[in-house]
Amino acid sequence: MSRFILKRLGISFLVLLGGSLLMFVLTINSGDPLADLRESNADNRDQLIAQREAYMGLNDPWYVRYWDWLRGVAGCVVGKCDLGTNRNGVEVQSLLANAATTTLRLVILATLLAIVIGISVGIVTAIRQYSGFDYAVTFLTFLFFSLPVFWAAVLLKEFGAIRFNDWIADPQISTVQAIAIGVVLGFVLQAVLGGDLRRRLLTGGVTAVFAFAALTYFTAVGWWREPALGIGVIVLVSAAAAVGLTAIFAGLGNRRVLYATLTTVGVGVIAYFATEGMLEEPNALMLVLLLLSAVVVGLASGWFWGGDSRRAAMALSAVTAVVMSLMIVVSRAVYAWAGFLQLKPRPISTIGASTPNFGGDWWESLLDAATQLLLPTILLTLISIASYSRYTRSSMLETMNQDYVRTARSKGLSERVVVVKHAFRNALIPITTIVALDFAGLISGAVITERVFGWKGMGELFQTGLTNVDPAPVMAFFLVTGIAAIIMNLVADLAYAVLDPRIRR
Repeated sequence: MSRFILKRLGISFLVLLGGSLLMFVLTINSGDPLADLRESNADNRDQLIAQREAYMGLNDPWYVRYWDWLRGVAGCVVGKCDLGTNRNGVEVQSLLANAATTTLRLVILATLLAIVIGISVGIVTAIRQYSGFDYAVTFLTFLFFSLPVFWAAVLLKEFGAIRFNDWIADPQISTVQAIAIGVVLGFVLQAVLGGDLRRRLLTGGVTAVFAFAALTYFTAVGWWREPALGIGVIVLVSAAAAVGLTAIFAGLGNRRVLYATLTTVGVGVIAYFATEGMLEEPNALMLVLLLLSAVVVGLASGWFWGGDSRRAAMALSAVTAVVMSLMIVVSRAVYAWAGFLQLKPRPISTIGASTPNFGGDWWESLLDAATQLLLPTILLTLISIASYSRYTRSSMLETMNQDYVRTARSKGLSERVVVVKHAFRNALIPITTIVALDFAGLISGAVITERVFGWKGMGELFQTGLTNVDPAPVMAFFLVTGIAAIIMNLVADLAYAVLDPRIRR
């Protein structure tokens, strides 16, 4: 395996080297970097030209300039990176650090959401092949996949930001609107869960009534501006996650796994009250440490209860701990919503990655970052969900028609075991390739999204460098996207070996 990894890294290095040379040559020959100064009427024009020539090394041959850049990048191996300066003399390394942080924050979240939602939808549509739900999802996925990014961004700004900000100033949901929303949610849920006519009517009816009652209650008590979740909701959601994960991956008949996940929820309730004071004004490091502690508790619970199913119990308990930790964070953030609206009456922003001079506390600052992140994340997620769901559906259908799946059914195994343990694992093999390519593609594809939403990320760095015929920022963009593509493809290759032991040979 180590020999294979080294071989892949060597080939990837040669590809990256050739691509960097091509990118550098194309960039420096795309225009005149001194065009704006040549047309200037400033008295010190000659000095400005000489200064820019010195910053960009324009008096050296192209291969000397490329070699200087290459030597600076090679210095990163020993911790002495030198990515050069842009045409204004600003170090590109500092620009890259800020841009990469902004873009990766957006891309990682969008990728994770797209993977979870897209693969889940793909599995359901494969199981419910040729149903009304399958046809509806197929239509929506093709719609999202073909949407022009800039046009979808404009729609999100209009309906997700401007109109929502108008509504939240005096949030009201009429009876007719509550009924309509309840009917739509009931129709969607019964289509997802399926079953006979009686089960569909019961599912749709209960969902519609519950949604109508909840919306009416929230509007009456002013919940939209002063929301709260509380320990009851946290426990309910966490327990549902524990039971659901156990039912899907281990079966409710496996009591040891069920007891392990529910024990994790019980310990989480104690932790909720024990850390209440610590979460009044936390920091990122504290939250990470608390999350790791929760995972350790989940693993310990799984180890204690697991028995013969210890591995499954530990894994599912750890996931349950993560879910409950996230619910506790969401609950604290929800409590801060009222104060956040006082500081920012129009909460959903249409441009920028942060609000200038925002003066809220830690939770209000978190809400500000989340609302700034909301629209571009939704846009990138919708586009990626389309491809993930279609590839998952296709891969699942192909796998479920294999002989070993028919054999598993003929042996009397439950449908859950057939789908989760036999079909899904093998269906993941081609999907890992899509995930690897999509992550690097999202970084480069975020250029348009960042421009529409006014984010100063990798896209802005690349576009500015290309417009100014400045190779240093362009090469920094290429370096990050290229390395991301190499790493993700290597991860995909290693995932193949984990999913299919035959590939290890």
